[in-house]
Amino acid sequence: MIQNHGTLTHAVALVAGAARPVGRAIADHFGRNAAALVLPVHSDWPESNADMHDRFTEAGYDFLSCPCDLTKKDDVENLVAAAVRTYGSINYLINNIERGGMPIVHGPYDLPVNETQWELEFETSVKAKWNLYRACIDNMKASGYGAVVNISSIAAEVGRTGPASVLFNDGYSAANRAISSFTQQWAREASPDIRVNELMIGLCEGRHGEGTRGWGLMSDDQRGALIDHTLLGRATTPEEIAETVYFLAVYATYMTGSVIVCDGGYLLGGEDVEPFPRGNLDQS
Repeated sequence: MIQNHGTLTHAVALVAGAARPVGRAIADHFGRNAAALVLPVHSDWPESNADMHDRFTEAGYDFLSCPCDLTKKDDVENLVAAAVRTYGSINYLINNIERGGMPIVHGPYDLPVNETQWELEFETSVKAKWNLYRACIDNMKASGYGAVVNISSIAAEVGRTGPASVLFNDGYSAANRAISSFTQQWAREASPDIRVNELMIGLCEGRHGEGTRGWGLMSDDQRGALIDHTLLGRATTPEEIAETVYFLAVYATYMTGSVIVCDGGYLLGGEDVEPFPRGNLDQS
């Protein structure tokens, strides 16, 4: 079934991470298009959770906000059961959940303060996505239409190299590389009714960009090197990410199993293009 490209009246979108800038913008985009929202909230960000609740209430969105540790299978199953009791189905799953330690903030893994950091990154960036997909997919397929969008990072391709060495550690990079395996596997499992795609993002305000603790700790030279490595010469915004996620979820009805890079050209940057040489062949 190909869904209506107008407003998403009667559609339900589960958006993880909606208390933070990128997830907030994604949930807002779905809410403005009349989708009901299912929003798992984590106790780590009480002020962000309260602000999200107040803003979405003021906007008049239909939403269900539930405390949930997405790394816990039982918690996720209870969340999805509550969503189904309330709305009957889930059509869109936006797997925007991760936890990464910036080297410039956390330092190396072998510091005592980072004793659980490796496990936290894999549990949150990988297992939580798996928990959400497994809990949602049967209901999504029964609904007859919808999509999963996995959010990942260019850390999967960059690793801890170049200017991004201060942003991405090796464990976070490995966790993000695993997400593409999920994207391809789930696209096979969920077809033909449910599409599964992935958005791999680079520097973004509020997420590996301006507005994060790590960005504030960098020197001007370090920040400049990251921007210079990005072909478009800037970081993206949560709103730009939200628009791309919405396109993949709602409009890209013949795309599944795809990994779309939204990084302003960071992966292509870092190498200058020399003027075209005149050559040395006889021009006469």
